[in-house]
Amino acid sequence: MTPRALLALHERLCRARAYPSSAEELAATRRLLAGFSARRDLRRSAERLADSGIAGTPIRYRFFWPMARWLARRYPALLGIDWSDPDPEFEPRLAAALDLLVGRGEAEAIRRLRFPARRAIERLRDRSETDAAFVIRRLEALPGGDRIREAIHDAIDVAYRLEGSPSGPSRTLAEHRGAPIVFGPPPARSRPRLRAEIARAPQAVRALDRAEGTRLVDLAREAMVTRARDLDAFAHGDPRDVRLVDDGGGLAFALIGVVPSRRLFLPAVYGALTLRNGVPIGYVQLDVLLGNAELSFNMFETFRGGEAGSVFARLLAAAHHVFGVRSFSIEPYQLGRGNDEGIDSGAWWFYARFGFRPRGGPVARLARSELARRARDPRHRSSRATLLRLAEAHLHWAIDPRRPGIVTPIESIGLAAASSSRRGPSAREAMRRLGVPSIRGWSADERLWLERWAPLIEAVPGIERWSLSARRGLVRIVRAKGGRRESAYARLFDAHGQWVEAVLALGIR
Repeated sequence: MTPRALLALHERLCRARAYPSSAEELAATRRLLAGFSARRDLRRSAERLADSGIAGTPIRYRFFWPMARWLARRYPALLGIDWSDPDPEFEPRLAAALDLLVGRGEAEAIRRLRFPARRAIERLRDRSETDAAFVIRRLEALPGGDRIREAIHDAIDVAYRLEGSPSGPSRTLAEHRGAPIVFGPPPARSRPRLRAEIARAPQAVRALDRAEGTRLVDLAREAMVTRARDLDAFAHGDPRDVRLVDDGGGLAFALIGVVPSRRLFLPAVYGALTLRNGVPIGYVQLDVLLGNAELSFNMFETFRGGEAGSVFARLLAAAHHVFGVRSFSIEPYQLGRGNDEGIDSGAWWFYARFGFRPRGGPVARLARSELARRARDPRHRSSRATLLRLAEAHLHWAIDPRRPGIVTPIESIGLAAASSSRRGPSAREAMRRLGVPSIRGWSADERLWLERWAPLIEAVPGIERWSLSARRGLVRIVRAKGGRRESAYARLFDAHGQWVEAVLALGIR
């Protein structure tokens, strides 16, 4: 088969695996996919199918630090540096960084011998490790904490190559084993009514133990690796905070929280890997704050054009029932601002058909004009220039139209907290204002978030004069921010009216 024919066959098999019509078809599909990397025609075409995510083909990508480190630990023999990368500045950047990664004697020898980066690494690395594993191991040994190592690694902008292997990450074999299988035809294309769908709860929500949570975090990361993508919620996923939402019919969402040290300052962040009969078919990121979820929704290309509308509706139902979300918003990047894929796919119209709308201003006027034109002529298509203008503003939708979601001025709140931090607030001062005599018994992550939120607590005037119950409620919020499940933090934050009012006031100073 030609490379194009192999890819087409692979995609048909992946779709059949996600939507098997019978147990016999499922068994046959699994068998064909398991042997796909051993095909002679695939081995001959492996390089021409690079970056396809097919088992046995290589992947080239500039992985960020969390993913590069994870790959080096999980697939140490497969991850290498891509010295064929066309960027002429890549090797000089790596050479300049070697002084930080090697000993003083090694650095002096490299300078005297005028070794380029590739030759220097070949001389210094252990024969049992790859060049990429050498660089990552030396970076991990640097003092100063992981944020420093991440900054250095990402400044080098390392070009990686993950060798094709039947045992490596692939789209071919991606599957959550043990997921319930539902046989039958793929769901019909439809545009469900959102309020009716949201009222219908998922069948079950199950908190996973660490072992199963780790398997799903790994599956989510591999889904990104094999599609040359990255998602912070998966890269920093916490196996202790994973829940599997069983929506019935073979549809499920693996909700993955973020490790406490990498959580955002205000929103609670979750990634969701969408599964159909155990096969990853898409992903989502949800930033939850004050009952609103800002969504980044994506269906993988293999599975587009079918059930995207129904999956989207069921995702909103899961967010409502698990996180208490009452309104939703779509950020401009998802609509196409700085994202050609969003423009080419007509993402703005996907959400507009569900009733999502911009709020006020010239974009809202343009949206009303385009919607009216489409109502008069169903064949009307917005021009690329129009879609780019529409993508300049968030889209919003609320379960109760009379209670639109709160647009949180996160940037202004952050600046207000930064302003107070110049006056030197500390965790000890925050404890005094909150009436906390001791943090004995607090976890390291809870202490971390007390320190991080000290400037925010300092920025709220008169907090020490709040009632004892109000201050204790705020202490619970701080501890929940560093707790096991960030969703608990989101609910506590949302329920503390005095704290919500004070934080929002910071954003309008």
